Order: sequence, then structure tokens, then C-alpha cells
Amino acid sequence: RYSLFYNRLKNIEENEGGLDKFTESYKTFGVQQSVDGGIYCKEWAPGAEAVFLTGDFNGWDPFSHPYRKMEYGKWELFIPPGQDGCPPVPHGSKLKVVIRAQNGELLYRISPWARYVVRDEDKVNYDWVHWNPPQSYIHKHPSPKRLKSLKIYESHVGIASPEGKVASYKNFTHNVLPRIKDLGYNCVQLMAIMEHAYYASFGYQVTSFFAASSRYGTPDDLKEMIDVAHSMGITVLLDVVHSHASKNSEDGLNKFDGTDYCFFHSGYKGTHQLWDSRLFDYANWEVLRFLLSNLRMWIQEYRFDGFRFDGVTSMLYHHHGIGTGFSGDYNEYFGLHVDEDALCYLMLANHMIKFLHPECITIAEDVSGMPALCRPVAEGGGGFDYRLAMAIPDKWIQIIKELKDEDWNMGNIVHTLTNRRYEEKYIAYAESHDQALVGDKTLAFRLMDAEMYTNMSVLSPLTPVIDRGIQLHKMIRLITHALGGESYLNFMGNEFGHPEWLDFPRRGNNESYHYARRQFNLTEDNLLRYRFLNAFDRDMNKLEERFGWLASPPAYVSEKHESNKVIAFERAGLIFIFNFHPYQSYVDYRVALMVIFKYKIILDSDAAEYGGHQRLDHNTEYFSEEYPHNYRPNSLLV
Repeated sequence: RYSLFYNRLKNIEENEGGLDKFTESYKTFGVQQSVDGGIYCKEWAPGAEAVFLTGDFNGWDPFSHPYRKMEYGKWELFIPPGQDGCPPVPHGSKLKVVIRAQNGELLYRISPWARYVVRDEDKVNYDWVHWNPPQSYIHKHPSPKRLKSLKIYESHVGIASPEGKVASYKNFTHNVLPRIKDLGYNCVQLMAIMEHAYYASFGYQVTSFFAASSRYGTPDDLKEMIDVAHSMGITVLLDVVHSHASKNSEDGLNKFDGTDYCFFHSGYKGTHQLWDSRLFDYANWEVLRFLLSNLRMWIQEYRFDGFRFDGVTSMLYHHHGIGTGFSGDYNEYFGLHVDEDALCYLMLANHMIKFLHPECITIAEDVSGMPALCRPVAEGGGGFDYRLAMAIPDKWIQIIKELKDEDWNMGNIVHTLTNRRYEEKYIAYAESHDQALVGDKTLAFRLMDAEMYTNMSVLSPLTPVIDRGIQLHKMIRLITHALGGESYLNFMGNEFGHPEWLDFPRRGNNESYHYARRQFNLTEDNLLRYRFLNAFDRDMNKLEERFGWLASPPAYVSEKHESNKVIAFERAGLIFIFNFHPYQSYVDYRVALMVIFKYKIILDSDAAEYGGHQRLDHNTEYFSEEYPHNYRPNSLLV
């Protein structure tokens, strides 16, 4: 693998003038304004017989501006400036690339490198709009320094409002970023930014890879949003989709030059059977240029601080993970079923990012557990900084769905939370956007279900269902946060137990926005119990910021008692003690520890401000003693 990576990197250095120049191709491809005021155009269309540029600037004459054919399937065109020195293609004008296919058919396409595409309300397809404002947004604030403890707020701009509409970048800037900061999250991961024609795809059917979604506002609005986040010390990650692309051809990459092999594998190999989307040919030189330049553009033009790579499992294997389970056996990760070209692309991507932008962070969404995916490329690894601990949310769902409280297995919970490869960093999470989608349920909805509609008011009785749901919601999130990894993630709204599910407007729900929103207002009503969960999540993050357990070595678990339903562990100088027993409390309970200190309670899920029963006295001091317990030299009674 490293040999394949090294050879491709060497080819880039020798034939393309280096990695820096190769990945800045976004500055020369598509339609670019030249220094003298003219327009320089360049496309890769290996299957085209002829290529033309048309649009508002030439009255939509399809043949007046032909491209010149170059080597390796590339085409270029230069349009000189007007007599008055003005650009021949004005800012805001609509364009199309006209392709004469091998069968003679004329195809009107959006450039794969288009920076801005919009859809009029009366149209189905998107239009390519030339984006070259007289004055682009100028970033005022530097990116935050690389974080040791990453606390990620997974977000979607369009649903980030209580109102039933597509919310804007401006709304996120002014209303959501301050909320993220207050909650103690230091990183926001933005979904559905790369332009996607189908809103309900959650941004995972990308049509224009270089265009920020116009449904939320302009590119400058997004740049301002990221700049404001940086001013708050918040790192901004992009959920990047390089694992597949939409099958749209009118406003997507598919069949750009009339063939099915431009950018993608041909035939069956080039289609994902479950996602109904196209699969990139990662061995193709121009595909590497396109994808690596795409990453570079998002970093340099918008100032993103890194990426969460979606669908990595699909990329890593020729079977794309379909109908395949992973047990951890090494034969599952090494063999002819592994797509070495895709893995090599990921290594190149991580090498490029670390080499040119060492402060950037990369995250892999991989469910298979590919070994060394989060080790440096120089070691033969994939080069990612973190991977998502995708087994953890599945475990919580399975426990809540299938087991009675008294049947919860403490050892199984601890095993799931600690089962990770040494020195590969994991992002722990109790639930993400996957669990919030229609057809699934959030933890809060699984725990409290229909009673969330009637009994979340403090004026109504605290029923056993609501009481149990609120307490377990806090405990599950804290133990996941403290024991599950080296970073933590939460999907927007789930921190306060957002009711119901997430469903985008589509034919099946009469194009309703009712479930495509986040009701942040629920936490601001003092008569609703959502504020208790919101306050606990905030204080949990603030406590981590103070003690830094995510950046500390893995926890030492001293107890996982099955009959008592108690889990206890030490991390970052703190003692975490969880009592999952449905009805039993304990007095003078001995807990093992390493260091003799005087201890006090600093976070209590049973505190009144978190909707608890206030059964513990926070003024109590706990004195440890030299009394060996559970293979630790000291202990204390709580």
C-alpha cells in the first residue's frame, strides 16, 4: 500500500510540478478570470468530440466559443476582455458547457468545477452561475490552534431553526454559533454543504463538488459564518463526500462528456447498488486531480479546518461493505477484496492535507475497523487523525430496545466503550444524525416515546417513564463522553433530547418542513424539562474542558459489577461512578482508586438543576485510604 502511494506521489512530483501545484488545479479548471480581465476556461472531457462555452454572455449561442483540444482529454478556451477592459463573462451570468458527444448529440452541462449553482423555484435542475464578485469576503480571524480535546457539534445549516423552512448561513452565524459556544463544544462539523440537488439526501448525493449549497445563501455568507466561528475559537470541519456522486447528469458529474467512464468506473463497477449513485475511478489521474483539488479549495477558499470523510467503508472494499460483517479478523482487511486504489487516494488526501495544511484534522467514517487507518501514512497507515466509534450508538440502541433495565450487562457496555485499537484515536458518540432520521429513533425518543408529547412540562407529574428517560439520557452521554474515545460528537438538538425524528420535505410527507427543523426554543422555556438535559450537556463539556479527559490516556476501569449494576473508572485525575441499577442505591460503597486525595463531587446527574432528585450532599468530602480494592492500592467510601 505504501509503495502504491509512494509511486503516485512521485509521479505527481515529477510530472505535475509537485503536490502544491497539482492540488491548486481548481484555480485553472472551470471558468476563471485571468489577470488581464479575460476569461480562461479548462475542462477534462476525454469522451467529447467537441466542447463549447455558452450562456448569457453570448446570447446562448452554442457554437460561438469553441474550446481547443489538448492532450489527455483536456480542453481549453480563452476569451479576451472587452474593449472597455470589462470581463467578457459578467459576475452572476448563467453558463453551460456544451459537449458534442461521440454519437453527435449535444449535451448542455454544468462544469464539474463550478463554484456556484442555483435552482429557480419553477425549475427542477440547477443552473451554473458565474461567481466572481468585485469584492469577495475577506477573512478577519485566524483559524484556532489544533485542539487536544475535540468536542464536535454535528450540524446541518438548513434545519438549524425552529421555523419550518430552509434556514440560512446567516441564521447559523447569528443564532446557532453562540449556542454551540455556550454548550462547550469547540468544533462544528457541517453537513450538506457541498451542493446537492435533492435536499432530502442529507447532502450525501453531491452534484457540484466545488459549490457551496446556494439554498442557504451565497459563498460569501458561508465564508463569513466560518470566520465568525473562528473568532469564537470554534474549529470548523466539512462533511466531505468523495465516496460516491449523484447519478444526475443535467446538473451533476454523471456522463459529463456523454460517456459513463468520465470520473467514474464504467458499467456495474461504477454504480453503488444500494445508494443508486456513481463510484469514482480512484486510479484515474484526472479523478485524483479533481478530488485532491476539491479538498484544497475548501481549505484555502473557505478556511475549513479539516474534513469528516463520509462512506469510507464503501471506498475501502470492492464489496462496499454490502452484506458484509466485520469481526476484526485480519483476513477481512487484506486481500483482493480491498480497493487499494481508493485506499491510496485516502492516503494521498491525508498526506496532502498534513503536508500543506498541518493544522487540519481528518476523520474517517469507517464501520469495518480497517487497521492502521488512523496511523501516519509514513507508517503505511491511512493518515486519518480520528475514526468514528460507530459500534457505540448501535450498542446503546440494542440495549434500550432489547433488554430490561435489570438485564443490562455492565461488562458488555464497558467492552463496547473501550474496544479500540491502541494509539488510534476514536470519536465516541451516543447518537448522531443517523439515529435522528425518520425510520429510526433518538435515544430520548426510545427512552420516553409518546410521553414526550404530554409529560415534559414541570407542571405535569414526573412519571416513571420520563424520570427514567431523563436520568439515563444523561448517564449514557456522560459515560460515552468519558470512556468511549479521544473525542466526542453530538448531533444538533440531541443534547437536550430533541423530540420526534428528522425528515426532510419530500413527496412521501407532502413536502412538509415540520420535521426538518430543530426546536432550540424548547430549552428556553423554563416550564419544560428539556432545559435540564441541555444544562447537563453544557456542564459535562465544560468539565472536560477543565480536566481534559479526552486528551488523557485511556481510563482504568476498576469495577463493572453485574449484580450491583455499577461501573467505576479513573481518567484524568477524576473518578467516574455510575449506578445503572433501576431501583437500588448504595451507602458506604467502596470504590477503588490509585491516588490518595480528598475528593468532592463536581458533576452529579442527580442534581436538581439537571432534573435529578438531589439525593447527594455536594458539601460532603470523601477521604481516600490505603485500603486495597479491585486491584488498586487505595479506595474510598461513597
